[in-house]
Amino acid sequence: MIYPPDEDGGRRVRIDGAIVGRAFSVQDVARFTQEAGLQDFDEMDVVRSSLIEWRGGGPDAWQP
Repeated sequence: MIYPPDEDGGRRVRIDGAIVGRAFSVQDVARFTQEAGLQDFDEMDVVRSSLIEWRGGGPDAWQP
């Protein structure tokens, strides 16, 4: 799950019930998913995947 952008443009990232960090781009989200075991995930997979729930805007929303 990717939460809405905060005042700095960061979005909290939750994987398997745990906050794993803040992303500032789709590339950051891809890195978090790779660290969580989806090593083949890239930016396009992040944008297209139904495994990722975007709240407060999709993958192009990084401003509050």
